Amino acid sequence: MKTLSSSNNTITGFILLGFPCPREGQILLFVLFFIVYLLTLMGNASIICAVCCDQKLHTPMYLLLANFSFLEICYVTSTVPNMLANFLSENKVISFAGCFLQFYFFFSLGSTECFFLAVMAFDRYLAICRPLHYPALMTGHLCNILVISCWVLGFLWFPVPIIIISQMSFCGSRIIDHFLCDPGPLLALTCSRAPLMEVFWAILGSMLLFIPFFCIMGSYILVLRAVFRVPSRDGQKKAFSTCGSHLTVVSLFYGSVMIMYLSPTSEHEAGMQKLVTLFYSVVTPLINPVIYSLRNKDMKNALQKILKT
Repeated sequence: MKTLSSSNNTITGFILLGFPCPREGQILLFVLFFIVYLLTLMGNASIICAVCCDQKLHTPMYLLLANFSFLEICYVTSTVPNMLANFLSENKVISFAGCFLQFYFFFSLGSTECFFLAVMAFDRYLAICRPLHYPALMTGHLCNILVISCWVLGFLWFPVPIIIISQMSFCGSRIIDHFLCDPGPLLALTCSRAPLMEVFWAILGSMLLFIPFFCIMGSYILVLRAVFRVPSRDGQKKAFSTCGSHLTVVSLFYGSVMIMYLSPTSEHEAGMQKLVTLFYSVVTPLINPVIYSLRNKDMKNALQKILKT
């Protein structure tokens, strides 16, 4: 990795401002986010354990959920440990290589999450709209292919633009007013504007958001049409409860991500950008296990068995 060029010296890293406040506030934030991080790890790990230990949960729906929980653990780990270290650090410096590695893993894992949410919606579509053919269609082999495809696509989506950005020259201030290495603040530090890069990044980001999102919406439009044809109220209620958890997670994740990357932003909105990024990168991985476990009887039973052993 090359270093950043400055008019007077050579810079080997960036300063992540994070959440500026007095030392006492930094320690308080460290404790708060450390607890959140532990709860996130425990919540998602418990879902993985429940799926692995309970034979009844060895179905495509729960195998996808277990993979999604593992993804959430990786996703939150790509940012929170460095954030915790910065709360206790005086200089808050992240190396050039460390910044771009975080940049790559954070966006690759976020991309993988978009694809996973689309695959999970497709699974619910098959289960509700093609119930008789579901076991033959959603086989273990297909489920494995879909899982591997999500990971591969997610990690191949952004490496080219990230490598291009890493080869740019950075001048003057090395301060990033964020708690992670984000493309907006990084491009703002380059020696000269790169409008083509900004457009390329915007196109890739929009495709990543909208292609899975339209697949999810298409799946649920077909699901709703099928559900409303069910004559039994109990049948409708059961179908809605099956999809409710996933729809809630989709709404939380996509709502916050679209606010962050598709709405107009300016420098004075840096605080709002941090809060929105914090919501989809830290808060949603924390509450997703709660959403899935509270709304699902099989998952609650499996978790209770684990707690009793």
